[in-house]
Amino acid sequence: FEAMSERDGIFGEHTIKYFNGGLFDTASIIQLDQADLGILYEVSKNYDWSHVAPAIFGTLFERSLDPARRSLIGAHYTSEEDILLLIEPVLVRPLRQRWEIVKQRILEAREVERAEEAARNSRQARLRVDLPSEKLLGEWIDELTAVRVLDPACGSGNFLYLALRQMLDLWLEATRFAAEQGISMVVSKMVSPKQLFGIEIELLAHELASVVVWIGFLQWKHEHAIHEDREPILEKLTNIEHGDAILRYDVEGKPYEPEWPKADFIVGNPPFLGDKKMKRELNTPAHPCYVEDLRCLYGGRVPGGADLVCYWYEKSLRYIEERRAKRVGLLATNSIRQGANRSVLDRLVASCSIFMAWSDRPWLLDGAAVRVSMVGFDDGSENEHVLNGRPVGIIHADLSAGDSFVAASPLRENSGLCFLGMMKGGPFNISADVARKMLASPLNPNGKDNSGVVKRRLIGRDILRRPGGGWVIDFTGLTASEAALYELPFQYVLQKVRPRRELSDDALMKRDWWLFGRTRPALRDAISSLDRCIVTSEIAKHRLFVWMPTYIVPDHRLHVFARNDDYFLGVLQSKIHTDWSLRMGSTFEDRPSYNSDTIFRTFPFPWPPGTEPSEKKDGRVKAIAEAARELVRLRDAWLNPPGIAPEELKKRTLTNLYNLRPEWLENAHRTLDEAVFAAYGWPSGLGKEEILSRLLALNHERAAAQGKKPSRRG
Repeated sequence: FEAMSERDGIFGEHTIKYFNGGLFDTASIIQLDQADLGILYEVSKNYDWSHVAPAIFGTLFERSLDPARRSLIGAHYTSEEDILLLIEPVLVRPLRQRWEIVKQRILEAREVERAEEAARNSRQARLRVDLPSEKLLGEWIDELTAVRVLDPACGSGNFLYLALRQMLDLWLEATRFAAEQGISMVVSKMVSPKQLFGIEIELLAHELASVVVWIGFLQWKHEHAIHEDREPILEKLTNIEHGDAILRYDVEGKPYEPEWPKADFIVGNPPFLGDKKMKRELNTPAHPCYVEDLRCLYGGRVPGGADLVCYWYEKSLRYIEERRAKRVGLLATNSIRQGANRSVLDRLVASCSIFMAWSDRPWLLDGAAVRVSMVGFDDGSENEHVLNGRPVGIIHADLSAGDSFVAASPLRENSGLCFLGMMKGGPFNISADVARKMLASPLNPNGKDNSGVVKRRLIGRDILRRPGGGWVIDFTGLTASEAALYELPFQYVLQKVRPRRELSDDALMKRDWWLFGRTRPALRDAISSLDRCIVTSEIAKHRLFVWMPTYIVPDHRLHVFARNDDYFLGVLQSKIHTDWSLRMGSTFEDRPSYNSDTIFRTFPFPWPPGTEPSEKKDGRVKAIAEAARELVRLRDAWLNPPGIAPEELKKRTLTNLYNLRPEWLENAHRTLDEAVFAAYGWPSGLGKEEILSRLLALNHERAAAQGKKPSRRG
């Protein structure tokens, strides 16, 4: 390595070529024993490393040197096919379209030139040096070799490497075309790594990006028999910058928004980090208020609850608006289509145009399967729009085509009915043994037992699998002094919860350390007069609704519906509501996610909640209620049959039941769905798209009539 880092390097009897590149700047000595040398010998003897894929080389080398990521060395890296799904429509397609236009003009010019040569049949005509075809080809080469590509979160350079190969292929095609057409010209310019620009915050990845790009460049030339004996073999790419792409601090410690290099195309895979994890991951001792500074800096452009990736989208959008970039293609998790994240796409479609998108696609990130969206956008110049690989007329901000569900409005009639469960903000959960001990203890000094604060809890796993029998300490509504009168529970919270709360940066949670982080008073009031309510798990493979006794404390990943009637559960569990939830919701990894705001508040029930007739007065309501009761009865009977062996009982879960989907379950759902269709006044054979279209129209009608006497159906 030392010999590689300088000119005229010597190692033993060998002259070593000058490589250059940041990885060889220091000559750290690695002590190798006989076993180490044996491994090196075997891998060098058995593998041709000249054909190593630069993309996987960079990824695996980066992980091998990072102790925190070393366990991921064998994990999947982003495949070339996946990256090309973004690069091809954003970068390659417009360049190829431009080349096809130039090529046609050259062919037309060559026809004229050949006709002139034939007519003159003179040496003078053949030796012209100002042939239009040569000029056109030369201008195209100039244009192609001036293209600038930026990846503002380039990692170890995989996107840049593949962008370079695609442009080199176009360059080679042009030179071969010149030879085929007899265009004699010296191509002095070649697509090169100097056209690539990147920004990367991790130092090692930044250094690797240059090496990966150069290895890819040299490999491509070797594959196409383009030889040159040049030194240094690698050039350090100063246009791949080491730094933060969205926020930096000046010498006085003031945050500012960094400028990106001007580029024709912006592509890349910005970091996936949800808004709730940003403070924990990004605030550091050096910059303890990084997230707060970031949100302040982009205030009015990116909402405070948006994921980290949205800042790359917003900044790229600004570069399109300011004509500092032509086309952009970025990845994000598929939650970019929902909530606070989507407001960035709302702004994007208001001033630009999404010409390409994959709305919900599997992706491998550090070996784990996630669901992503890919978005390509420009200033509106692109006339072709492709969504999920199919041509469409327009792509909306939620990455859909056809009817715009972005326009679905929250309905006031659905307010005060759906709530998130309790967000504890600390280890208030207790085991069954601890709960039994607390419940069996003598009366407290206030004359009460602990059953008022030691309660059963329900989490998503209890719905989807088997009930876990969990317990929780809940002091909601009590002052610290009142809570202290429950001796054993209070002592537990004092020892387990308070130390963690004192480290919180949330002033309220630090002050009220004995209480849940969010006590949900509105939820408690809404269900206080009910004996049961409806719950669904926020994230689940199957959208399932079940009953929960109101004395149980629901977890924050449960959505709780303050209704205790079978009719309401029946509508929620119907195909009509399930289709709406899948269309309006997002996914977590490969499982659909339920969102109260975007799904429930926009969903138009057959009657506005609270105005539906009773079972006794309307046969349609009765039919839904009876079908819902029968569905619940059948599910419960399957879940807990008498006399079943314990090992078999463990397999009886709602998730497994809906994976199997036996005929009796299909029949029960069909009966329920037909009853709900009848309540809407719709035929029961409607397909998903027709159902969604009718629901959207009904949503618009109800929204327009808010404040007026609502109609029952659209």
